[in-house]
Amino acid sequence: MQPHEFFDLFYQNILNASWLEAAAVFFGLFSVWFAKKENILVYPTGIISVLIYVYICFFAGLYADMGINFFFFIMSVYGWFKWTRKDQADNFIPISKNSVGQHLLSIAGAIAFFFVLQFVLKNYTDSTVPNWDSLTTAIFIIGMWLMALKKIENWIFWIVGNVISIPLYFHKGLVLTSFQFTVFLVIAILGYLEWRKKLNEQKEQYQKA
Repeated sequence: MQPHEFFDLFYQNILNASWLEAAAVFFGLFSVWFAKKENILVYPTGIISVLIYVYICFFAGLYADMGINFFFFIMSVYGWFKWTRKDQADNFIPISKNSVGQHLLSIAGAIAFFFVLQFVLKNYTDSTVPNWDSLTTAIFIIGMWLMALKKIENWIFWIVGNVISIPLYFHKGLVLTSFQFTVFLVIAILGYLEWRKKLNEQKEQYQKA
């Protein structure tokens, strides 16, 4: 594809986008930005975005994507609850790293979700990219779970999922969404760096205490 063809396609996607889709993208971008800042607003903005996508996918007949976005809604409510919980010292849940067991559980979970989703998409939908769609969704499910637990590794899953999603949505002709995932990728990388800095600061404070 020539550069002018790409920009023409991108421009047409913008023109064809509904105000609902634009709102979903807007709140989705803000949600990822708030996640980077470790701000509780990651969840209300994310909930608005995924609920809009549930509505859009339902009327577009994209029932698998609708189901995944509804799952993201459930995980967002769970994450919102977890982030507002305090320990005995009246402190909010801190950023932490996965243990070896949690690493293995995260990887095993992603693999299990991949095969389940792949089976569903191949046998019960008309998806043209069941393998790639299953892979990105499985990765994002684990990323959502780890973010709810404030595990720094959540950003690794988001980064990998975004890298795969950019060409996937471009291949589907959804250039605007592909561009959105490009922005998500940049914010995810910045989020990982910012959370790593905060995690190091927590360690220093703990050592001084």
